[in-house]
Formats: sequence, structure tokens, C-alpha cells
Amino acid sequence: MLDIMGADGETVPALVGPTKQGDIYVLDRRTGEPIIPVHEVPAPGGTIPEDFSSPTQPVSDLSFMPEPLTEKDMWGVTLFDQLACRIHFNQLKYDGRYTPPSLQGSLIYPGNFGTFNWGSVAVDPERQVMFAMPTYLAFTSKLIPRAEVPPRGTEKASEMGINQNEGAPYAVSMGPFVSPIGVPCQAPPWGYVAGADLRTGEIAYKRKNGTVEDMTPLPLPFEVGVPGIGGPIITKGGVAFLGAAVDNYFRAYDVTTGEKLWQVRLPAGGQSTPMSYAVDDGTQYVLIVAGGHGSIGTTAGDYVIAYKLP
Repeated sequence: MLDIMGADGETVPALVGPTKQGDIYVLDRRTGEPIIPVHEVPAPGGTIPEDFSSPTQPVSDLSFMPEPLTEKDMWGVTLFDQLACRIHFNQLKYDGRYTPPSLQGSLIYPGNFGTFNWGSVAVDPERQVMFAMPTYLAFTSKLIPRAEVPPRGTEKASEMGINQNEGAPYAVSMGPFVSPIGVPCQAPPWGYVAGADLRTGEIAYKRKNGTVEDMTPLPLPFEVGVPGIGGPIITKGGVAFLGAAVDNYFRAYDVTTGEKLWQVRLPAGGQSTPMSYAVDDGTQYVLIVAGGHGSIGTTAGDYVIAYKLP
């Protein structure tokens, strides 16, 4: 929540709501009416006979939704896994955003991790800007009739493998859309840090965020832009702090430009939202929990680490 200064000088009490589809809804929190316009667009149908879908879906004028995927977007470390990804892409049902799950198997993009996930976004009430980590990682989703569902196995998380959906007529097999060697089938970048002006609805910047250092057997710190799960915070001084990415780093950014100001290596995955606090003498700290995340395979741990700000 924040108060937004309009072009006419009027202050409007606002609510900012990000979605997994990539839209940022900026609403008048007194009435729920959009401050940044929202419009309806056609949405794909093609559900199973027992289900139905809306012919349209809302889209905000402030949106980080990705362009639809095409076969040309498939890539790989080698020609062989790129070919496997292209074949798999053409086997899946895909009609763009809001493609429903299917018995054939559907490509879901944005995927289960969103564009924005439970880590949400951070807003600066003084600068009236938003800082966020949009993630672009496609998933697959295939319905399994109840009679064909295998016995419960060793699934560790609902985002991966078979989600049993007990009591429903279908289970669903889901997971990230990756090649046979476990690399995302779509070309990078897969993750950014981004900023937006909440007064105008303009996206100020998108910068690739994170390395493949902890995604591959070789410790290669190539900053290609990786997905993540977790949220940012913003200090009064205009510094945004974010862990979250699938590499084990904790970083600080200039909230107005997205420039990386600092980073430190964590002993485990920082898939959490940091916090900041001050002690009696005015010294300020920023704290993060580094516990890792089972769904994305980052290093597990039980660390709580605080850093003193200058």
C-alpha cells in the first residue's frame, strides 16, 4: 500500500497487486477502481469437457507479461537438447497465456513460479516506484485421469512431479519445461530485476539478474539472468535488497536504476524475503534467512545472517 500523487496533484490511496501472469494492478484502495487502466483481452479455450474457461481475461497497462513462446525460442547447450526441446514444444498444447491444462500436456507460460511469485514486489512510497524480480520460466502441465494415477511416491513439492489432487477426477503431472539435461528449453534470460513508475505506469528498467553458477556442474558465474523465488525490500535510502535467485547470492541495487551496488555469497539458497532493522545507537542491519528451496534445488541450510549497513 502507498499513496500515489496524481498528475492533478491529488493524492490517491493505492494498493499494488502483482500477479503470476505478470500484471501489476494499481488500484484505488477506497473503491477498488484501477488507477492504471485495465482492459479485457481474448483468452484461449480448449478445456477438458468437464471444465470451462472465460472468453476474456483482464490485463493491466502496467505488465511484465512475456511475449508468447515460439519454436524459435527453443535452445540448448548442444544441438541435441535443442532438438529435443523443439520436438517437445510441438507435442504440447500451447495457445499463449492462460492455456489450460490438458490430457495431451500443455505448455504453461508464465509458469508456476509466475512472473511474480509469493515473494511479491516492493514499493517505495516516497519515490513512488516499484522494484521487482520478474521471472520467466515455462512449465508443463498434463492431466492424468484418476484411474491412471500411479501410487503416491516421493514427491517433495506441489510444483514438481505428480500433484495427486486427491478427491478430484484428475491428478496433474507438472514441472519446469527443461531439456533432457535439465536446462530450461527456452532461451535466457529467465530472470530480471525491474523497476516501474507507479504514477505513470511506465517500466523504468529491466536488468538481467543472477548467474548459472549454481545451476550447472561447473561453477560458471555467467550473468545470464536466472529465475528465483523470494521477495525484495527497499530502504529509505533507495537501496533494494534481494536474494531469491537460484544462485546463492544476496544483492543490493539502486532502486531507481536497477544498478547492482553490492553482492555477497551465501552459504545456502536465499529463497526468502529479507528484512531490515535498527538498534538503539541507530546502526541499521539487513537480515536474510538462507535455507534453500526444495523445488528449485538450491543448497539447503539453516542460516540466519545479518549485515551491517554503512
